[in-house]
Amino acid sequence: MIGVFFNCIPLQAAERFSVQFDGMLIPISIKELSDWSKGEGDNNSELASWLNLLGFESRAGLAKVLQAPLIKDKSMARQLLRSWVGRKLLDEVSDLIRLDDDRTGKRVFNTLESLLDSQSEVTTLDLLKALPAETIHLDLDEWVNLASRWRNELKSQQKLVSDLRSIPSLPRNSAVPKKQFEKFQEPSVHKISIDVSHRSEPLNLEVWEPSVWTYKRSSWILFMPGLGGDQEHFQWLSKRLSSQGWSVVVLEHPGSDSKAVQALLEGSLPAPGAEVLPERLSDLQAVLRARDLGDLKVSGKKLVLMGHSLGSLTAFLSAGASPQPNLRDRCQKALDDLSLTNLSELLQCQMVEVKMPSKKEIPNLEAIVAINSFGSLLWPSSSTAKLNIPVFLIGGTFDLITPAISEQLGLLLATQANPISRALLVEGASHFSPVRVEGQKDQKKGDDLFQLGEALVGLKPISVQSILATEIVRFLDTLERSKEIGLSVNQITNESMKFYILDRSTAANILGD
Repeated sequence: MIGVFFNCIPLQAAERFSVQFDGMLIPISIKELSDWSKGEGDNNSELASWLNLLGFESRAGLAKVLQAPLIKDKSMARQLLRSWVGRKLLDEVSDLIRLDDDRTGKRVFNTLESLLDSQSEVTTLDLLKALPAETIHLDLDEWVNLASRWRNELKSQQKLVSDLRSIPSLPRNSAVPKKQFEKFQEPSVHKISIDVSHRSEPLNLEVWEPSVWTYKRSSWILFMPGLGGDQEHFQWLSKRLSSQGWSVVVLEHPGSDSKAVQALLEGSLPAPGAEVLPERLSDLQAVLRARDLGDLKVSGKKLVLMGHSLGSLTAFLSAGASPQPNLRDRCQKALDDLSLTNLSELLQCQMVEVKMPSKKEIPNLEAIVAINSFGSLLWPSSSTAKLNIPVFLIGGTFDLITPAISEQLGLLLATQANPISRALLVEGASHFSPVRVEGQKDQKKGDDLFQLGEALVGLKPISVQSILATEIVRFLDTLERSKEIGLSVNQITNESMKFYILDRSTAANILGD
């Protein structure tokens, strides 16, 4: 699909662009624009007047915009542009920036590719000068509309925090279960490999078993990391769960793990997306088959599926939740709005083009624990996910990839009503708060591939992980005793972290359903 782009590039670069603003069409020469930003133009020129009208009252302000690098790493940029998500973003941006009458985004892609052949960084001005068209049309009116939609979406997330804080506090009616052992001993962890027919190499599993002194639970846990995630990122949770008596098996997903992200950064492979779901589902089935055959030995009769982000979606799909009809239509509307406050919509929409494997029933499936899950476009209304097992959905109020208000709360309503199902929301937590990376202890930034600063990881990630581990243990313990988990709102930890446990009714009230 990418190769056909290269045969349609006009040799002549654009000399001007036309800006649509407040119903007016403003013609601007690209050369004059470049000269003016460098201080070579007349402050009293017609161009200066137009730029002032558009909000660029100083040369420095315009120069900062035009000379800021759009692309800093050309190898990674190439692979991002060639991915499904990159192409889809270019398609949508082409409605805002149009070359003559071309709305496909192909010329923009080709121009970026050409520039990356000759220079390591590409600025906005570089792109404007090189775009092959007689006129570049910039629709500022639509940009304003887009910005307005983004603001409204951010306001809705801010309102969620206000709504959560306004719920009357409820006391807890269940204590955190104490460790049940006669003599403390660390859980054991080892790795095994199993042969799988859908991959060229064996699949590696990380297996956590409770110590011989620990009370054994009736269920075992199969955990699936998210896109770019590794087994090591969730050892904090595996250790806590196995110390409480659960056997935990953590999957590896080659092609969508941290090695795949490293390959993207090095420019050797495109960014992975929803196309990895069929292999991930086959990975899960391979683990279940290995246990049935005795190649994987873990204690526990019932199964709890657990995952982060795309791992959570894998759990829902494997449990039998099929996307509702007309996904393509819902995606067209979502992509037209070009939301950057819910990036999971891009992955959900890519599923229109992904052929999913046939469903296989999972026997003895007891529950799903989904961390930063998503599915608002797949299951857009109440009870459409058609899952009749308890779910525990976990999210944060600082998550712009799978925002809690549309994804976790919406997904809770999309599942079948169950008295044990709950949603856990943590104030200040982001999509990456559950990912513990090397060197991140003591609330510090990690020093491995995932060097996540506060802008991405949110506040106090180690504290967030502590809340998650405690509440997951509480949920699983309640599930094992077949008791209804209590509501718990406006809970505050010793480190002043606020979190909320919500049921279906409370989620519906917040969403106005």
